[in-house]
Amino acid sequence: MNPLSRRAVLASGAGLVATDLLARRALAQQEHAHSGAAAAPAGADYTPVVTPDGATLPWKLVDGVKIFHLVAEPVTHEFAPGLEAECWGYNGRVHGPTIEAVEGERVRIYVTNKLGAPTTVHWHGMLVPSGMDGVGGLTQRTIQPGETFRYEFTLVQHGTFMYHSHHDEMTQMALGLMGLVVVHPRQPTRPRPDRDYAFMLGEWKIVPGTRRPDPNEMTDFNVLTLNARAFPGTAPIVAQVGERVRLRFGNLSAMDHHPIHLHGYHFTEVETDGGEIPESARSPETTVLVPVGSTRTVEFVANAPGDWAMHCHMTHHVMNQMGHGVPNLIGVETGELDQKVRHLLPGYMTMGQTGMGDMAEMGMRVPANSIPMSGGRGPHDVITMGGMFTILKVRDRLAGSGDPGWYENPPGTQATNATDAELARDGIEVDAKLAPSESGGHSHHS
Repeated sequence: MNPLSRRAVLASGAGLVATDLLARRALAQQEHAHSGAAAAPAGADYTPVVTPDGATLPWKLVDGVKIFHLVAEPVTHEFAPGLEAECWGYNGRVHGPTIEAVEGERVRIYVTNKLGAPTTVHWHGMLVPSGMDGVGGLTQRTIQPGETFRYEFTLVQHGTFMYHSHHDEMTQMALGLMGLVVVHPRQPTRPRPDRDYAFMLGEWKIVPGTRRPDPNEMTDFNVLTLNARAFPGTAPIVAQVGERVRLRFGNLSAMDHHPIHLHGYHFTEVETDGGEIPESARSPETTVLVPVGSTRTVEFVANAPGDWAMHCHMTHHVMNQMGHGVPNLIGVETGELDQKVRHLLPGYMTMGQTGMGDMAEMGMRVPANSIPMSGGRGPHDVITMGGMFTILKVRDRLAGSGDPGWYENPPGTQATNATDAELARDGIEVDAKLAPSESGGHSHHS
């Protein structure tokens, strides 16, 4: 392959700028020409997007204009079994339902405020008229409690975008006021996917035992979510062998980028919120970094049956409600400490000297409305993960889009105990004796 010349790079950059200018010019022309008449009806076929654990916002057609209605309101939301909180959301959901439309359509979105505070809606990454941009005080006055505002514009681009409050952002976004927007291309340039999934990445601070996310947190986020759900509360996603799968990720976390890693597959990053990535710039990846305030879209063909983990690869982002103030007890030899302390505190056990994995299956008493380190039961053991974690389930044949259950690995394709005969055959000598610091402190298994 010939390396890209400077001229080719400059031409590619010029093409992207020209595309943006053309989109903005089309927007200006359509807005100027629009006088309440219907936009051209959408003619593009597309695979409807699925938002796992979420929903798609219903719409109706009035004189050729797609009509949507968002309602900002308090929502009691379950992040995972055992943890719920009093949040703010749209249409009874956290996060809000996904808005889905087609490039070239005219949309009219009504926003009703049922909160006790003013709000707005900003269309993040979308090319809209200034007065529709939704920045409180700058492009509009805020939507007061009880009021309904109208946003209306023509969709001049396609891709994955987001919407969120742009008034008192730190508070309102931290409480859940956000959602996804998917605009399908009118003239697709890539193969149509068989499965199209969309995920909003988020982070929250919920102190164990409390019921309100803390919007003032800057560093110690302890609930990390996919579509506002934390594992083991996340739904799996499914695909059939041979199907093309599209995964859309939007990140409106307060402070953190998220490297989303998929096991078992290489995928190709094909789109950002700024547009499609030229084919010459695409490369195979197993992890896609989704920066704060951005969207990324990847695609792959499902060719490997199995149950495959998909998760953020920042390790603290696959834990639930673990505070950073926990002392480090790795390797500590507790001796008879537990027995002595139980005279004062019946049931006491020292935790953490062999890591945190055991906490996921011990069933210890925890504060009300909390899920510290809870994992999920897998087909073999407890899956010692939480937070921003889910499972891609690929099967040779699927009956519907529901959970197909656990994958049964064909004989000879699963890791298991090595036999003495195998060790002898391959000349592997094993000293199974544990080091003293590794063998102590396991009394909680008895």
